[in-house]
Amino acid sequence: MAYEFLINDLARKNSKKAIGTDKGLAKIGDGIVNLAYSIAKSIFITKKNKNNTIVRTGRKVSRDILSNALKKAGLKDCAKNRADAHDMADTVEAIVAYTWLKNEIGLHEIINILTETLSGNLFDRREEIKGATDAFTELLIKIRNYLPEN
Repeated sequence: MAYEFLINDLARKNSKKAIGTDKGLAKIGDGIVNLAYSIAKSIFITKKNKNNTIVRTGRKVSRDILSNALKKAGLKDCAKNRADAHDMADTVEAIVAYTWLKNEIGLHEIINILTETLSGNLFDRREEIKGATDAFTELLIKIRNYLPEN
């Protein structure tokens, strides 16, 4: 595997905080999170669409959605001390990248979890924030079992 060295390096990440504050993991996770959300949102909107047209959307997940999901999932201790919303969003992205690189969760499973737990009118920004926060909370609750105990 061409990226095996990235996976082998994960063994050094022996605490939740070490994983959650890794900027490299956050950068990798940013792409995974945004891709998965864009696909999940497209699936969700297409299924809710009454005229059966396929909808494709590309949407970056806001830091507020990710930071609120981190808190609701009880994983704020993975972030650095006195973390702001941006830092906590990076923590979510790092956690997602860590579990994906360790093959604990795949892109399809991430998309399925988000799609199944999205709710509301995603064309209304307030409803989208609530629905996406709940969906990412559910994702984090499912993957927190793959993180170290400490």
